[in-house]
Amino acid sequence: MKLLAQGTINDYCQVIGHIGYPAYIVKGHHKIMMIDAGINLLAPKYYTDLSTILGDPQKLNYAAITHSHYDHLGAIPYLLKKIPGLTIVGAERIQQLLAKQSVIDFMTHLSNIQRPLFADITGQEDVSLYSFNITLPVKDGDTIDLGGLTCIVYEVPGHTRDSLAYYFPQIKMLCPGEAVGVPQGMDEQDVQVEFLSSYEEYFSSLEKMASLEVKILCMAHGFVYTDDDVASFFRASLKATAQYKNLLLEYLDKVNGDIAQAIELITKEEYDKKGTIHQERNAYISNLSAQVKLVAKDYQYIKG
Repeated sequence: MKLLAQGTINDYCQVIGHIGYPAYIVKGHHKIMMIDAGINLLAPKYYTDLSTILGDPQKLNYAAITHSHYDHLGAIPYLLKKIPGLTIVGAERIQQLLAKQSVIDFMTHLSNIQRPLFADITGQEDVSLYSFNITLPVKDGDTIDLGGLTCIVYEVPGHTRDSLAYYFPQIKMLCPGEAVGVPQGMDEQDVQVEFLSSYEEYFSSLEKMASLEVKILCMAHGFVYTDDDVASFFRASLKATAQYKNLLLEYLDKVNGDIAQAIELITKEEYDKKGTIHQERNAYISNLSAQVKLVAKDYQYIKG
């Protein structure tokens, strides 16, 4: 089954925020974890939703980040002001990235493009992005005990070098961030492929996650898959990943390997004309640029 990422998933998990930028609240018997903290513009809503489902937001123990993009950690600074004792979980490398003002500035730029969409939520609140500490750095195989629920950390690089997936074996639930891609298309049956740091690692990470026993797949944007639809999505994502690489190679061939021309042509043909990609245009071009540069190396090897 494919469900919208909202409301109650099961006795242990609820979704807060916005279906475009969901945050998953996982409740153990002793500890509570929030997975991803969406875009900073939605920070007041995340906090209000925490108040609604927890009574007291101070009950939240962990905020776990799947990767270092602005729309997955954006609300952390705001939440730390409201919940000073919150433990921030993530890859150690995120700390190094956030120490660079250029990274904060670029995140802020991408966020501000969407500010008109969430003006009624953000209001006059200070939701500024700034550096924060990863107070619980984690790596592959680390576990966090929530009481009756264990969170197992998996390193799943490829989307970014710091991508992590969080798996809860007792309920067979996986929260992979964008390491599995994003549902896309007019009917959401296609997959937007998300390798940005390495095609090979992305594909390997997909295979790694597909080998887990997953009955609930909590997507980074839009949806939650359950039961047989989980395996179906993994198959579709693996297939789409291979096909997408070939598509980029074809575009590169049309322009004799010129990366800038390929990016311009792909944006025109795949984004502007088709109109089936929901991602904001500037963010799409930023991601596409990284993907074309990665694939261009293979193109030069093939042609060489």
